[in-house]
Amino acid sequence: MTTTTAESAGDTTAVTHAARVAHVSKSFPVPGAPGGQQLVLDDITLDVAPGEFVTLLGASGCGKSTLLNLVAGLDAPSAGTIGTAGRPALMFQEHALFPWLTAGRNIELALRLRGVPKAERRGEAERLLELVRLKDAHGKRVHELSGGMRQRVALARALAQDSRLLLMDEPFAALDAITRDVLHDELTRIWQETGVSVLFVTHNVREAVKLAQRVVLLSSRPGRIARTWTVGIPQPRRIEDSAVAELSAEITEELRGEIRRHGRD
Repeated sequence: MTTTTAESAGDTTAVTHAARVAHVSKSFPVPGAPGGQQLVLDDITLDVAPGEFVTLLGASGCGKSTLLNLVAGLDAPSAGTIGTAGRPALMFQEHALFPWLTAGRNIELALRLRGVPKAERRGEAERLLELVRLKDAHGKRVHELSGGMRQRVALARALAQDSRLLLMDEPFAALDAITRDVLHDELTRIWQETGVSVLFVTHNVREAVKLAQRVVLLSSRPGRIARTWTVGIPQPRRIEDSAVAELSAEITEELRGEIRRHGRD
């Protein structure tokens, strides 16, 4: 078992891949069964190219979030190797903002941890807030922000880490459909403007198709890569577009098949 992180620009992994997952498996101890292990991920190999947007799709419990945590370095694989171009930035379903800080101060904290000089932090925080279309929110407390606004601040805070890889674990799942659709468009715009690579976990097929250049479907228990689709639909995409609906229907049928196969195991 090896986990590697490519920090230097001269490293081949840093140049050619934002993330490289090679033959990764992950097992967890089985409660109440001394020595027992449950295999959650099995022999996952996945590359994310610089500037690429990849969605991980699968049924609940298939190991999507586990894989994201491994790439983030929050846990270690049981087998295989993981390499990333620098330290990834991670964004969760919950915004995880500090409620005693303003929106701007939440971002400035990330800048401080990155080593940005104090004199530069406010200006950079305001630039990032403007990037996520919250130009006047620097002084607002978390409780003054809507759910969608909080996720925008969380996105700005993730971008403040100046990472070349953004890991997103169902960040819009708790939002209403209209707010989620708007934030899809905002994320697409920011991804295109910044050139950051994105690995995005979701169980929503249409969300996966609307956002991604590539959709990766994981099977259930243990998670294996069942199939991959390259999404050639031009951006911007609408969730109701016929091409999005058609590809979503194809992927949904494949997902149903995986769920049915798991049910017969």
